[in-house]
Amino acid sequence: MILVLWDIDRTLLYVGDTDRLVYREIFEEVIGHPPQVLPERGTGVTMPAAVRELLLTNDCPAADQLVTQITDKMPAQLSRHKAELRTNGRLMPGAVAALRAVHQAPHLIPTVVTGNLRGSAEIKLETFGLTGYLDTDLGGYASDDAHRPALVRIAQQRAEAAYGQEFTRNNTVIIGDSLQDVRTGIEGGARVIALASGTTTASSLKDAGADHVIPDLTVHEAPRTPRQPNSLSGTRPAMASPWAR
Repeated sequence: MILVLWDIDRTLLYVGDTDRLVYREIFEEVIGHPPQVLPERGTGVTMPAAVRELLLTNDCPAADQLVTQITDKMPAQLSRHKAELRTNGRLMPGAVAALRAVHQAPHLIPTVVTGNLRGSAEIKLETFGLTGYLDTDLGGYASDDAHRPALVRIAQQRAEAAYGQEFTRNNTVIIGDSLQDVRTGIEGGARVIALASGTTTASSLKDAGADHVIPDLTVHEAPRTPRQPNSLSGTRPAMASPWAR
């Protein structure tokens, strides 16, 4: 079986400036004044890392306690803005069809690896009707570890416990749009299908080391059955991508 780790933002859905609104509101609540600088869009970093950078760029001490105080408030604050998510956000092209294709393939296990906290991730997926296509209990979230590459192994361990099978780079794939997604796969132990649907160009994703680069999720076919290990040599061939190209 192949473990498929979906990124969320700008891969499956786009939330407009709702995340930045949440950062602004919580910063003002905790610090006492609005931020002058907000996190960059579409970088793919984990929320705790983005909060730490938010504090530093606004000349505030990025103490662990303060980072935790802000991040702990983020899911509840995002939940208050579900109307903005629906109004200003949208599904990415081809997202539902691609999710459905992976979900229906018996050899694929779909979940997420995301820079979102788990609570924030679940709010976004639920708002756009995507929860049923993913086993979110197996995912890796920024609430598990602020270092994004570590989330691959977390998801692999959860899948191993659920399926009784070892998951490594040979049978794990990340699907995402940012350089952080590529880095997460390379350092964390997964192949990478990169989408040029976010703020990063196809050439930059390829140069960063993505195994496959496609324009967006409209470029897909029904997933194919992965090849079996060679019964004579015992070696495993290169993993087939969820989309036969």
